[in-house]
Amino acid sequence: MGVIEDFSQALGANATIITDSSVLPSYARDQSQIAKSGNPLAVLIAKNESEISKAVKFAFEREIPIVARGAGSGLTGGANAVDGAIIISLEKMSKILEIDKVNLIARVEPGVINQELDDEVAKLDLAYLPDPASREWSTIGGNVATNAGGMCCVKYGVTSHHVRAIRMVTSDGTVIVLGSPLKKSVTNLDLLHLVIGSEGTLGIITEVTVGLAIRPKPATTLIATFESIDRAMLCIPELVALKPSMLEVIDATTLRAVEEWKPMGYAGVGTVLLMQSDESDDLCAQAVQVAERYGAIDAIYSDDPKDSASLIQVRKLAYSALERKGVALLDDVCVPISKISRFVTEVEQIAKQSNLLIGIFGHAGDGNMHPTIVYDHGDKQAEERAVKAFNDIINIAQDIGGTASGEHGIGSIKLHSVSRENSEKVLDLQREIKKVFDPKGILNPGKKIP
Repeated sequence: MGVIEDFSQALGANATIITDSSVLPSYARDQSQIAKSGNPLAVLIAKNESEISKAVKFAFEREIPIVARGAGSGLTGGANAVDGAIIISLEKMSKILEIDKVNLIARVEPGVINQELDDEVAKLDLAYLPDPASREWSTIGGNVATNAGGMCCVKYGVTSHHVRAIRMVTSDGTVIVLGSPLKKSVTNLDLLHLVIGSEGTLGIITEVTVGLAIRPKPATTLIATFESIDRAMLCIPELVALKPSMLEVIDATTLRAVEEWKPMGYAGVGTVLLMQSDESDDLCAQAVQVAERYGAIDAIYSDDPKDSASLIQVRKLAYSALERKGVALLDDVCVPISKISRFVTEVEQIAKQSNLLIGIFGHAGDGNMHPTIVYDHGDKQAEERAVKAFNDIINIAQDIGGTASGEHGIGSIKLHSVSRENSEKVLDLQREIKKVFDPKGILNPGKKIP
């Protein structure tokens, strides 16, 4: 028998295995525009942990690459296939297994959509706080694999701050549990946080226990306009001190793209700051005073939910407005908030030198910036310039004390940046950890760890 026949026999008659060459490509890559992908051998649409364990054990014995996949919403090639790999799709493992209101935890399968979990716990006046921009379609398993962030990180942190425990399948098919549902446990080495953000290179997550919170009050929203990003950034330290639940910045290039698409009154505006507070309206009133003291052209706030939704719309439209103008290559770097102005200035220079449109928006409260490079469809020379600009932007961030990725992961497209950011000793330690978890190197090869 061939490998596929052996694989089908090992999984059993009830397993859903895709081998159709016309369907396989739809599982071969994520949303990254520049990441390479290979040709998978087969796709297992996993229904339960037992199937995953059998599949991984089969691959381990034959040294076949395994790539786990959630919703495919990643932006770094982290879930892209390599040639001859078995793809394990977790999209159908989408049950919310338990919501515990007393202990403020939820147990979920990895294919649960972030927004769906938050909507469900909201019925109990609870909240699942991590809020990546992709929360309406990205999965909890994918969020854990990349340690996803979002706009609320300035106050509530990234995914790792909310994960209590995971079940996962190791490279030989063994099922293990890492972490504890409890808030406190120091019995073991913290292997849980080694796995969070490891992008499927150390194991395949089959269940996640997350911490919940009492649902915050509806947020009050502030919007302030400035003539320049330099001026806007002067007030960030004082705004951060007000403990906002969101603090975003949008540059002039992005604002122009939004205005061309859906005019909202930002023509000629140099920079917009958006802030939300879910604690007190008084904090937004104080924020207005701060913004005005640093030269805001205009600063208003509202506690009305409809007004808040309207004010924040400009941020929600940022990426889509740029994407309308061509192929959008979204970068993800994090810099010290004191260096945001410098970062933006240097990115603007890259835009001029490369003759590319680059809009910048991001999380001003934690320095996580998303320069978005736009180039024409089908223009290979422009694509090459865009890729160079993408990497140059990463270098700028690292040179000023930042990091190559704040929340989107490393995948394959940022492997080179990991070596630039870490000492050889640190890289060796990561490689040794990889060998402990995955001695045959079958789990998502070519990703995360150079």
